[in-house]
Amino acid sequence: MAKEPFVEASGLRVERVLFDFVNTEALPGSGLSAPKFWGGLSQIVQNLGPRHRELLAKRDRLQNSIDKWHRERAGEPHDAASYREFLASIGYLVPTGQPFTIDTSNVDAEITGIAGPQLVVPSTNARYALNAANARWGSLYDALYGTDALGDLPIGHSYDPIRGARVVAWVREFLDDVVPLEQGSHSDVMGYRIEGGQLVAALGDDAATGLRGARALLGYRGALSDPSVVLLENNGLNIEIVLDRAHPVGAVDPAGIADVVLESAVTTIIDFEDSVATIDGHDKVAAYRNWLGLMKGDLTETVTKDGRSFVRCLADDREYTGTNGAVFVKRGRSLMLVRNVGHLMTTPAVLDGDGRPVAEGIIDAMVSVLIARHDLARPASKRNSPAGSVYIVKPKMHGPDEVALTDTLFAAVERALELPKDTVKVGIMDEERRTTVNLAECIRAAKTRVAFINTGFLDRTGDEIHTSMFAGAMVRKADMRSQRWMTAYEDWNVDIGVACGFRGRAQIGKGMWAAPDRMADMLQQKIGHPMAGANCAWVPSPSAATLHATHYHRVDVHERQSMIVGANRASLDDLLTIPVAASVDWSEAERLAEVDNNLQGILGYVVRWIDQGVGCSKVPDINGVALMEDRATCRISSQLVANWLVHGVVTSGQVVDSFRRMAVVVDAQNADDQSYIPMAPTFDGYAFSAATELVFLGTKQPSGYTEQILYAKRAEKKSSSQLTEHDSSSRSTIQGSWTI
Repeated sequence: MAKEPFVEASGLRVERVLFDFVNTEALPGSGLSAPKFWGGLSQIVQNLGPRHRELLAKRDRLQNSIDKWHRERAGEPHDAASYREFLASIGYLVPTGQPFTIDTSNVDAEITGIAGPQLVVPSTNARYALNAANARWGSLYDALYGTDALGDLPIGHSYDPIRGARVVAWVREFLDDVVPLEQGSHSDVMGYRIEGGQLVAALGDDAATGLRGARALLGYRGALSDPSVVLLENNGLNIEIVLDRAHPVGAVDPAGIADVVLESAVTTIIDFEDSVATIDGHDKVAAYRNWLGLMKGDLTETVTKDGRSFVRCLADDREYTGTNGAVFVKRGRSLMLVRNVGHLMTTPAVLDGDGRPVAEGIIDAMVSVLIARHDLARPASKRNSPAGSVYIVKPKMHGPDEVALTDTLFAAVERALELPKDTVKVGIMDEERRTTVNLAECIRAAKTRVAFINTGFLDRTGDEIHTSMFAGAMVRKADMRSQRWMTAYEDWNVDIGVACGFRGRAQIGKGMWAAPDRMADMLQQKIGHPMAGANCAWVPSPSAATLHATHYHRVDVHERQSMIVGANRASLDDLLTIPVAASVDWSEAERLAEVDNNLQGILGYVVRWIDQGVGCSKVPDINGVALMEDRATCRISSQLVANWLVHGVVTSGQVVDSFRRMAVVVDAQNADDQSYIPMAPTFDGYAFSAATELVFLGTKQPSGYTEQILYAKRAEKKSSSQLTEHDSSSRSTIQGSWTI
């Protein structure tokens, strides 16, 4: 007899697949019983469900009031003072309290003291998750050689010694910049040795020199006179100079340097939100199972490369001998955070006593923290978090009330799972307008557990457009980055974080580099994030993490934050500047090009989400440039075109024509994918329908989010006869730009 799809658990109805996973995989070894877990979850759902629904209703009330305010003033000049007063009168802006300092405790050094790159990886892909966790250390030689970081890409598969020499020259200049010698250059060195606790670099004619900053040497491997690895430190990050004259690269290098390895992805976010497509119990369990393997330390994945199969597992810590002769270790893996979903979505995997789907964020919190108990039970030296904390990044919160709800939820989870108060730390994503303008009060609402704030400029742009949908026609997408509100937003986030005492206590982060194949551009531009005072910023791949790590060697973030103390680089009036176009006298060709660009991106992303269950894709844009697309980028594009429809910049007929033309383009871009289902010429599939609804129903979507339409259409797709076995198995082969 087939099992029932749902089982009863403490008044809840739970999908059998989730119920079995929790009871047979997540609970054993956690120290908790099944009745304790399900009873605790049921109590949280009962206690917090009404407040959760109330706050979502508040979002709608505020948005309706703002829409009405703009409609009533259509055609009139914008009155910034009246607008600000209006926002305060409806409770969108809240009063700012007295200055305060966060008092979060038991936070790991990767968050409190080390500035460096942060990876974000989908929880549904074990190989990517392992790659990300192991990206704490990365080869700078490989990152430069294998990408366009030098300005071009490698040609062919065999090693090019000319390109290799360019890589070596770049790295020597980097070493001269961040760990310089007292005399000469690292390019002049004939060999390295350790003498008297110092690094000695042999130069020509029997000359020798040491490091300009003697404290940069931390340790070594091998013999003092002929070390195999020299470990240096700069700005809190580690550098390995790997010496091996038997290696093909080291054999032709005057100093015998075979590689330079950088501490790279100091922290990694295992993502259950924007980079995944998890709409039911089966999807959620696949993601939770990978998180469980990471927290227990036993996650493995069989990888096949060049016809050879091997098992990928979590990296070991790295061992060295110190200058005093004592052996010490450096952590071999990133500190892992987990991103739960926001407050909006519910999940059919769990139904409450009235048969309503439960808030997905409640389920995420309970299950992800239950799983993290396995890590907390391990010896400190083996834990993901030696400090004994669980780090949950919480996205898409609107204002202090919603942050307070998260704080209450995490406190309830701690009680239910028998954990000390404030074990669960929160990362506040500053990616919604109401959170930005009330950021200090949002932080205050979680000041005993906040460990992270981060600008998410992609979602923030989508919310900016939706919030002011009826204020006027918005500027084109490419022009958003130069708008007054955006500059203010990036500065405001750091200023508020520093003012609230984040220095030495918590992370201040910046958003994703969304062009994974454009590393030369990233090297040029992303140094702006540490320069702005952010002690972490998101990158899309391990190679990008290693390259971005060079920025934190060149910029002392702690010094930059010290310079920002007391600064007021942005104002609330700047933040409230609406990015309405000064003029809409674009030519018809310009208008249609903008629509084509946005709709091609929507279709390229949505077709994989709906048909293949891929939550984050490296999607070619209209010019063939690969960009990382997720629900946030889709939110921008759909809201912008919806806005232009509202204000008559384009017609619905033009948008429909563009959708059909761009579907043909996307079909051609995916012609080599055997699992791909073309949208043209019928334009009647679930994916095409979802894409068009995102635009034509865009003004009606809560905060302009894409989730509700995507979840619904993916569910229809999964339940239809069109879903083939290959649809599910293809998830691990299409996503992203991740080194194998």
